[in-house]
Amino acid sequence: MLRGPHAMAIAVRRPDGGLFVHRQRLTPAGERWIGWRLPFLRGIVALVDSLGLGVRALLISAEAAGEERLSPWQGATIIGLASILAVGLFMLLPTVAVGGIAAWLTWPASRNLVEGMLRLTILVGYVIAIARVPDIGRIFAYHGAEHRVIHLVETGGERTVAAARGMPILHPRCGTSFLLFVAAVSVLVFAFFGWPSLWQRVLLRLMLLPVVAGIAYEAIRLSGRSRHPLAQAMALPGLWLQRLTTREPGDDQVEVALAALKAVTSED
Repeated sequence: MLRGPHAMAIAVRRPDGGLFVHRQRLTPAGERWIGWRLPFLRGIVALVDSLGLGVRALLISAEAAGEERLSPWQGATIIGLASILAVGLFMLLPTVAVGGIAAWLTWPASRNLVEGMLRLTILVGYVIAIARVPDIGRIFAYHGAEHRVIHLVETGGERTVAAARGMPILHPRCGTSFLLFVAAVSVLVFAFFGWPSLWQRVLLRLMLLPVVAGIAYEAIRLSGRSRHPLAQAMALPGLWLQRLTTREPGDDQVEVALAALKAVTSED
């Protein structure tokens, strides 16, 4: 799935080998969301917008691939369950674990730091674990194909499979990098609020998540656009993590990504 300012496109390889391409016009975010152009607030807007498009893409791609058709309610349920799992794994588990050793960490900031390091460890471990699943490995290859065609657009390269082969499979403005920025920024933000009781910590972290997302969005935006050495250094950890979430794509997978690119950049 690729999106631009005015459209999103989904390309799916059908079971028979053919290509299914769906293009949908989008109203520019600036016309739908008041705060789209405001720093920090636009990160929250982008996150909400992406989640909505993700649910829509899930429903369309599942049907195109020949799987059982999902209703909007089923798609929302899947996203809801995934969100609960994410909160439990990346929010609740780290803070409960650190709470168990809080007696040895008398400084509240040190507890937040250890919690953040544990959260990052869980994130990396989770990615390594799911990467071993064959179907996920194929998805990661499509992830690499998406990055290659995006690089084609940004460098003005010819939009062909042959030209895409020479493009990197890593990209500084990637969702994987965003997750890493969120994990890092959360350590700094949460440290300002001390170490209250368990449920206060969980509630506080959930309430602060939009703030963290807004800051992380600005950080990844800067690291992806600026050539300054500091900005480039900020992008490196995310690129390292992407080595786990991307795979070398085959030509057939690049072909699917190019089909989505052609659709999203075409005029009605």
